[in-house]
Amino acid sequence: MANADHGGRPAKAFGATAAGGTRARLRVARLGLWLIAALLAARQVAVVLATPRGERLTDLETWVGPNGVLHVNGSLYDSTRFTGTPFGGLVLKPLTRSAEQALGWGWTFGTLLLVVALGLIAARALPQPVSRRTALLAAPVAVSLLMLSLPVRNTLWLGQTSIIPVLLVLLGCFAVHGQRTSGLLIGVAAALQPTLLLFTPLLWCTGRRSAALATGVTFATCTGLAWAAMPHDSYRYWVHHMAGVGLGGPADDLGNQSLHGALLRLGLNGPLEVALFLSLGAAVAVLALRRAVRCFRDGRLLLAVAITGCAAIVVSPTAWQHQLLWVLLAVVGRVGRRASDRYVWPVTVILVMTLPAKMILPDMASLHPLRDNVVLLAALAAATAVPFLPRTSPYYRSPLPIAYAPAVPARFRHVPLVPFLRRVLTRPNLLLELLLLRVTYAAYSKVRLAATGGSNSAGRAEAEEHGMQIHDLERALRLDIEHWVNHTVVGIDWLRDFLDHYYTSFHFIVPLAVLAVLYWRRPGDYRWARSALGFATLLALAGFWLYPLAPPRLMPGLGYIDTVHGVQDFSQPDYGTLTALTNQYAAMPSLHFGWSLWCGVVIAVLATRWWMKALGLLHPLFTASSIVATANHWVLDAVGGAVVVAAGFGLTYLLQGPRARTASAVPEQEERRAEGANTRPS
Repeated sequence: MANADHGGRPAKAFGATAAGGTRARLRVARLGLWLIAALLAARQVAVVLATPRGERLTDLETWVGPNGVLHVNGSLYDSTRFTGTPFGGLVLKPLTRSAEQALGWGWTFGTLLLVVALGLIAARALPQPVSRRTALLAAPVAVSLLMLSLPVRNTLWLGQTSIIPVLLVLLGCFAVHGQRTSGLLIGVAAALQPTLLLFTPLLWCTGRRSAALATGVTFATCTGLAWAAMPHDSYRYWVHHMAGVGLGGPADDLGNQSLHGALLRLGLNGPLEVALFLSLGAAVAVLALRRAVRCFRDGRLLLAVAITGCAAIVVSPTAWQHQLLWVLLAVVGRVGRRASDRYVWPVTVILVMTLPAKMILPDMASLHPLRDNVVLLAALAAATAVPFLPRTSPYYRSPLPIAYAPAVPARFRHVPLVPFLRRVLTRPNLLLELLLLRVTYAAYSKVRLAATGGSNSAGRAEAEEHGMQIHDLERALRLDIEHWVNHTVVGIDWLRDFLDHYYTSFHFIVPLAVLAVLYWRRPGDYRWARSALGFATLLALAGFWLYPLAPPRLMPGLGYIDTVHGVQDFSQPDYGTLTALTNQYAAMPSLHFGWSLWCGVVIAVLATRWWMKALGLLHPLFTASSIVATANHWVLDAVGGAVVVAAGFGLTYLLQGPRARTASAVPEQEERRAEGANTRPS
């Protein structure tokens, strides 16, 4: 009886049932992830094939199309359309006739199969031991990330062959048996992408000398065959272009994410630039190879391969977007002793490889050198600087745990709806928070602008119709005070200047200040407040999309005065387009008032002194006055802002339960342990 549960079943059988349930859930999760990967692949195919033929697969068309460079008897490099090696041209030239008949479906589906094979091999190459969950879910996650990545999307769009060298290297390192076969595959990859010769010293220094020799011999043989068949083209490529001219357009183009391209963009040129490129490139190659060798000896071969590939990107004269897939493979590296730091590196890599650089960094002149070279900096960091944890570190598999607050009983039976979303007390990683904040705001701005069809003028008629609806409703409710307030404030100079300044300045400053104080002083409450703000903003985006609304200042014939932006010329069709970065018809609900109300509620709940609570509540009052007085919002817009903020706090409560009321600081002992831990980075 001691070994039986209350139902009379043996404990062993009960445990087997639980294990079976876990396996079933893993199978369902795996099936769901493969479905997501299939949907992403289908979307990529649809985007490519739905595009007119002259606008898709443009690189492939210029190579093997009826008038492509591979049909011409002259040099491959008479124009900048062909960027491959002479060996690549030699391989593709016999395929021109068959490729012309399958430029669309055949090439696209063939590329997708290569991507799937790449994801499967990368998943199998994860350093052992891995959990059963990781083993089952790694492959569909890897394929999905590859489908989302900019290099794969660019490859599919252009009809490039850049996935083949990466796949050949992974096959040579993880899939084939025998060092000679491995070296053969890597040598062919280097013949297609010469900087992959960096794998030769990696193989040599890790004891795989037969593979290193086979790589060098295969590369030399393939290059020699191409030189014998196309001596003029080989001379143009290896002597003329490799001297610094570059391939595929100007080498200082933003698409060239190599060290050479970055130096040219910084204004360096001539012998000084060449000397800097060669010396810095040699230093990066040496540092990267040393790190890769240590990773290999530590049992992290996939990370070693990724580091070497990132170094190949840096030292290449030209590294175009479709050639940057090596950075994504570096996502397998583990960084950080605390569990809250563990996601910084993978999230950074995924964002860099899936989003445009302008979404990651704001459009500020001082940040342009970083934004223009964001992928290069990620590759450089992976190759030389990121402190990847070795497998011998005690934190590799067991990072410092996250501190959770005790559960607070809720008034309702089914709250929280998601019990595993426990209240975290430890402070989140600052870099990760800033990165996610920036990306979230960039996505918010794009969705807000897209709500009117991508421009303000596109949604003008509908927004003005909705404006009249709101105006009539306010008149019926006796709330139409905007015109009186607007004209009254215009006649009082100091009040108009104060409210204009308040409207333009405090919308971002106060919420960011509240978040910063909570992050530093009350990390547990920071997560609660941040979640509520995020939910409120998402709900507001839905409002912008479903109900575009013209503010009073953009309503012709009603006589409102725009005190902030000046007089509007209503005779112009795009008069509402005051800036290309925002949607002028995203008035309902008012996030100016909504965010200020969020600030007031958070300060009133968390502040310890009455005067702080009072100041917090004054902020939404002043904001409401400014949005009405400046004719930027209707009164009902503020009501809408209050509704989405209330819904944001309500959703946070429903999903996570009541706010934790325990101490929100990380225990001092844990902080000392985190700071004093001494791990050896790879």
